[in-house]
Amino acid sequence: MKIALLSYEYPPETGFGGIGTYTWYQARGLVRAGHDVHVLAGATEPSDLRESEHDGVRVFRYRADFARSLRVRALRAGKLWWSKNRLENGISMERGLRRLLERHVYDIVEMPECGADGLRIAGRIDAPTLIKLHSPAQLIMSTYDVRKADIILCSFLERRAMRRVTAVTSCSQFLAREVQTKLGIGKHIEVIYNGIDLTLFDKAPQFDARERFDIPHDVPMIFFAGRLEPRKGIHVLKDAAARVLANHEAAFVFAGDDMFGYAEKEMKPFLDAQDLRGTYHFLGQLDLAGVRSCLRQADIFVIPSLWENCPYSCLEAMAAGRAIVASDAGGLPELIEHDVSGLVAATEDVTGTVDCLERLLADADLRRRCGDAARRSVEESLTDVHIAEQSAAYYAKVIAH
Repeated sequence: MKIALLSYEYPPETGFGGIGTYTWYQARGLVRAGHDVHVLAGATEPSDLRESEHDGVRVFRYRADFARSLRVRALRAGKLWWSKNRLENGISMERGLRRLLERHVYDIVEMPECGADGLRIAGRIDAPTLIKLHSPAQLIMSTYDVRKADIILCSFLERRAMRRVTAVTSCSQFLAREVQTKLGIGKHIEVIYNGIDLTLFDKAPQFDARERFDIPHDVPMIFFAGRLEPRKGIHVLKDAAARVLANHEAAFVFAGDDMFGYAEKEMKPFLDAQDLRGTYHFLGQLDLAGVRSCLRQADIFVIPSLWENCPYSCLEAMAAGRAIVASDAGGLPELIEHDVSGLVAATEDVTGTVDCLERLLADADLRRRCGDAARRSVEESLTDVHIAEQSAAYYAKVIAH
């Protein structure tokens, strides 16, 4: 098959977030499964269509120039930032794809709902179109400080594409149910999880993270990687870290963008005021080598999110064979089986999270068993090629229908 994957977010130019990471792995998995794959991605500045090739994937980047767009200027003036982003993405992706369609014929075109990349494409081209669900704005925007009008308009733009595509897939059972019940998308949603390239992950460069970041070598390390924001449960970790570090000689390590200043304004002053036996470390936003080096040297990975689908932070911790403490939010229980591949606490339950962390700190054998089981589950069903083959089989059904 000749497959086009659309995603504004795509490394390295436009980021290593969840959607960009998924597209990166999916494109390479599909190539390894024998398919011809083109990726249409965004650009950080207005750009004509340009092409490069990586690992057999042909990558095209395009971004329209919106300097004179009255609609974009109106959204900017109204501080409707999310809606502005969706409109720009939708227009750019349509224009870029139109140019590609002058030279290429695709069997199917896949795009994410988040970003509204398919806003002006779904139902308007000859090829079947498919949306892969990741994190619909209507389901997550309430956790951010945004205007109500922005939530309404942004959600409308994303739903418009969802309703017009040929088919929809989701990276978790949880998200499929949420979209059907809360967004009113009545069509069938096929569940295909995200995948990861273990060969690439295992060979990734790493360094002595404890040495570089001055983290003690002789104590257990608890690691969190993600944006330091409420949706990721960072407020849960403020209290949990204080309670764990008051009783244990351990290092609690936080890596991620403090985009709303929560760590600087709330967490650091709070932890500074505590009488702690252990230490805490804020590393800021790290590159992939930094995150993976910390993962490999951590004893426990913690992901206390309020909302998740099939997060790559968890998949990478599983690939690294780490013991994981997760909340029961969203799709996390579909990845982590309590007392088998990790420990699961109720969402926003500080006491439950502390109990799970302390169980793992006290039991090295439990940490090893959970980490080994997590790694096996990735090897058995969540590799990039396995997920690409599942996806290709479903693409074929959509095309035949």
